[in-house]
Amino acid sequence: RRHEAAYVALLPHCADATVLEAGCGEGYGAGLVATKARRVLALDYDVPTTEHVARRYPEVAVARANLAYLPLRDASVDVVANFQVIEHLWDQAGFLAECWRVLSPGGKLLVTTPNRLTFTPDSDTPLNPYHTRELAPSELAGLLADADFEVETLHGLHHGEAVRALDERYGGSIIDAQLDVVMGELPGQAVWPEALLADVAAIEVAGFDIHGDDLDASLDLIAVAVRR
Repeated sequence: RRHEAAYVALLPHCADATVLEAGCGEGYGAGLVATKARRVLALDYDVPTTEHVARRYPEVAVARANLAYLPLRDASVDVVANFQVIEHLWDQAGFLAECWRVLSPGGKLLVTTPNRLTFTPDSDTPLNPYHTRELAPSELAGLLADADFEVETLHGLHHGEAVRALDERYGGSIIDAQLDVVMGELPGQAVWPEALLADVAAIEVAGFDIHGDDLDASLDLIAVAVRR
């Protein structure tokens, strides 16, 4: 739901647009974008993933691709969506150069990524083994500017009132409560308390707030950048 909240917030930028989702994962986000966009092309490197998206979301065009070289013509799309992906890439600057290339002049790049100051505050090496480099707000803004994008907005995603109430119920952090269950256990072997599972399942998109205040304390960074 946290990731879905970012998609919902950025949907207006996709209205009646040709949208490329670079790194679509399971595909629920591309499916959401397709409710507003004129056309959506979703890319992912993993074959089973692209096959699943094609079956589950027939309204979305799907292709397998390496994001280092986007398989599109210059200036061919209105919007590039890149949600929770850039932190996985080895060449972030090169990827942004490819986004600039395929966007039409004035086109928009939508980026969400975990805030390094929240997830790995004391190290440049991410705790997540699948992340190559996490970004602080100033670092994301700098990357975008260096790639010749104008940052239209840079916001942060925070726990809203409903999720903050769950944090209080679980001694300060429902995230830590979940980590306490799985840390030290083999994948799939942890025994989850039913009450915790129910509380996590009940979290809704509306349980998160997105705004430009206190960026350093946000969970995710959410940027809208315009191709110059």
